[in-house]
Amino acid sequence: MASPFALVLHTHLPMVVNHGRWPHGSDWLCEAAFECYLPLLETAHRLVADGISPKWTINLSPVLTEQLASPEFQKELSFYHDNARRACAESREHFTREGQKEIVRLTHFWEEFFERMWEMHRRIGGDIPGTFADLQRAGHVEIITCAATHGYLPLLARDESIHLQLRTAVETHRRHFGRAPRGIWLPECAYRPRYEWTPPTGRDSGRERRMRPGIEEMLAVHGLEYFVADSHLVAAGQPMFLYRDYIPLKEGRWGEPVAATPSAEARSPYAPYRVASRGGTGQAVAFFRDPRSTVQVWSREHGYPGEFAYLEFHKKHFPGGLRFWRITDNQGDLGTKAVYDPDVAAQKAGRQASHFVELVADTLARARGDGPALVCSPYDSELFGHWWFEGPRWLEHVARGMARAGLPCMTLGEALEAVPPRATLGLPEGSWGEGGDHRVWLNRDTEWTWDRVYSAEAEWVGHLTGLTSRSAPELRRVLTQAARELLLLQSSDWQFLITTGTASDYAERRVAEHYADFKRLCEMARALEAGDPLSSDAAESLRRLERDDFCFPDLDPAWGLGAPAPQ
Repeated sequence: MASPFALVLHTHLPMVVNHGRWPHGSDWLCEAAFECYLPLLETAHRLVADGISPKWTINLSPVLTEQLASPEFQKELSFYHDNARRACAESREHFTREGQKEIVRLTHFWEEFFERMWEMHRRIGGDIPGTFADLQRAGHVEIITCAATHGYLPLLARDESIHLQLRTAVETHRRHFGRAPRGIWLPECAYRPRYEWTPPTGRDSGRERRMRPGIEEMLAVHGLEYFVADSHLVAAGQPMFLYRDYIPLKEGRWGEPVAATPSAEARSPYAPYRVASRGGTGQAVAFFRDPRSTVQVWSREHGYPGEFAYLEFHKKHFPGGLRFWRITDNQGDLGTKAVYDPDVAAQKAGRQASHFVELVADTLARARGDGPALVCSPYDSELFGHWWFEGPRWLEHVARGMARAGLPCMTLGEALEAVPPRATLGLPEGSWGEGGDHRVWLNRDTEWTWDRVYSAEAEWVGHLTGLTSRSAPELRRVLTQAARELLLLQSSDWQFLITTGTASDYAERRVAEHYADFKRLCEMARALEAGDPLSSDAAESLRRLERDDFCFPDLDPAWGLGAPAPQ
């Protein structure tokens, strides 16, 4: 039996279209499209043209997919492209006056880059999700799903919310990609087993106790067969916070990371396992992150992205926001950075890809033991091209190196056939965040956001229980938009941005806005339930929200009741 390598890319951004542009808003999405999504497609197409199937497993989160497929995104991307071209021209004039010829050359480099990506966008008809779907139909990638808006599933208070996140994800995936997903990327790789649960904050904290099903039971209801988890959940290792080197957390906030509780027997992250909670009614297969190879890719301190020849992420020239400098050293002084040389950086990417292929081969050889092994390497897609500009080129070198070395690359669905899951086990609660637990998303700075989520969940479930097939269409329309606002409120991105301080004001405003919109919709629902008509102001507010928060057009609030999608 083969021992394969599985690269897994998690592709997600929260709903930002119609919610600002710069410094926080749709520019995030446009930046990711130019620096990550289009380069990944370009890389995949180049590999396929040369007879190499990348075999990536790619999650495109439902809320991201909805944005990428929207006409509003196309307008924003065109506007962004115009600004990028202007930035190249204006920067060229500035640095020509300054006599900095090396940077002047880089303005041409960036101009060529943006024009190449724009031509790629034109060639695929602007359809990023559809182009990934074409690659899947040809067998070159597997597309898996994520919770609808990247809700942090273990901390949601109501099973109805988790069902709504999952059913919406499956239905949205089927609409865009033509088939139901087999696997899911759990947001933040966060898992919770079955146990008697109490809300960790809010008015019911410590009082309301309910037996909650394990996440794997909820996945089984919706036909989702497998997910990815962090290695410390299975091997009792030390968790590694994967964003530390790019978005440093405030020092001393939560203490030192803690290791998972050691298990009775050593379990390997180099094999999938069936996961089931004690007393549970369903199970799923978990693949685990390989800690040995992934630290080489994630870490700026210990891994490839910290190479001094690579483009420095944090230093930009304003106006325009272009980057012209390399990492240079491991000091934090941006004033000492030397000018970037793309040719030298490209050479480094090739050498480091060769090292990675050797590392994977060695890891598989060590892990084989008494049967086939699997190296599962999961990453945020945005690492490749956005955080680490040379990342897409590195991925291409890795794919070519794997082919030359005869190392089989497989999607997770294919790996499941090649490396059968081992015996059923129970997993502890945890995530791939700082400390391996929930502290990045639940702490004293974010407690108030969960108070609002829990309040909204309870109110929504109250309306949901009275909804029937005979309910008036106008009431169903209002509750559908309320469900949409609830989903957007539940995005784990808001707590992450607050905790890391990268865009805390924006995240706090988004939480407040979605909660206020949800409450306004519930007032409309109560009026309709009492037999009153919508006022003209309420009707206009409803139309505005449907226009601005346009995701999931086929959403049915009854999906929260837990019925699986029809096959």
